[in-house]
Amino acid sequence: MKLNEISTTNRLLLIIVIPLIFYILKVLYFIFAPLMFAFFISLLFIPLLRRMSKKGVPKILALVVVMVIIAGVLFGAVKLVSLTGKEVLDGKEALFQKLDSKVGMLVAPYVENLKIGMEDESSAIKSILMKDQVSQHLFGSFGNTFRFVQQTLVMILMTLFFLVLLLAGSINFKLLIENTLIMRRTQTVKTYLAIERSIVKFLKVKFLMSFFTGLGFGIIAWYFGLSFPLFWGLFAFAINFVQMIGSVIATVVAVLFAFIELESPGTILLVSLLFTGVQVLFGSVIEPVMMGKSFSINVLTVLVMLMFWGYLWGVPGLILSIPITVLIKTLLEQFSGGKKLARFMS
Repeated sequence: MKLNEISTTNRLLLIIVIPLIFYILKVLYFIFAPLMFAFFISLLFIPLLRRMSKKGVPKILALVVVMVIIAGVLFGAVKLVSLTGKEVLDGKEALFQKLDSKVGMLVAPYVENLKIGMEDESSAIKSILMKDQVSQHLFGSFGNTFRFVQQTLVMILMTLFFLVLLLAGSINFKLLIENTLIMRRTQTVKTYLAIERSIVKFLKVKFLMSFFTGLGFGIIAWYFGLSFPLFWGLFAFAINFVQMIGSVIATVVAVLFAFIELESPGTILLVSLLFTGVQVLFGSVIEPVMMGKSFSINVLTVLVMLMFWGYLWGVPGLILSIPITVLIKTLLEQFSGGKKLARFMS
């Protein structure tokens, strides 16, 4: 067989294999998505395991220490979510009254066109919710909500399972790189360490920026007397892990809430500017500086990756899209043939 025929065959095989890989990733997302979550989390703790190993700490004891740390973090997160839920439940009546008043003011001029019939109900919101079309849509969404919660719990359990396997060494990522990319052992170790440094730095910076963004939202909400400042801080922190989209959603939702709660237009404008300013400061100014040029990813790449992984894996894909992009970019930089594509992504 001639050389050009071999090259053509390889291209045809590549055209067939790549869509097949994407199809498998989509169908088996309930396995691959938690595996990727576990992989990125494990990279944060593997350096600690390595240090304890150098000091002569038995592997099983080191693994127990790491799992205790992870359990402590999970317990703290659950406790924080519980406090946030209690805060929301305690203030829901006052919020409902303010929301009902604002909705009434906005809806009242259009009552005849909307055919809501508010005179028959004591509440503007109740008048809207009692409409057949609205109530059917809301009740029909309960099944989807339940499935989402169920899938989230399964995702968390699967992530913890894969995390234990990765930390215990049952899944060897270095060996996977060596077998799939046909590298020498030295090159494999170098590539793995480059990936580890890149991902760990990215996750640390992202966590810090999300933390300070959430802290800023919480302080602004508390200072201006908005209800649930703890909730707004936690909400901004969590959703900020979705690149670009998360910051926009957090800001828009917080501004809408300020419109419901606050009366003065000037105060509403000031709060809106402050929420936006916090996002711009940490997300658009400090984060790129801390990430450095090696982590710069252009907007086009971010949008394409968000759409692609969001389509494949839904919400988990939106969260994982940028860490996966950093992983791919770091891998490409290790090969002379991939450096051009890596620069194109920057």
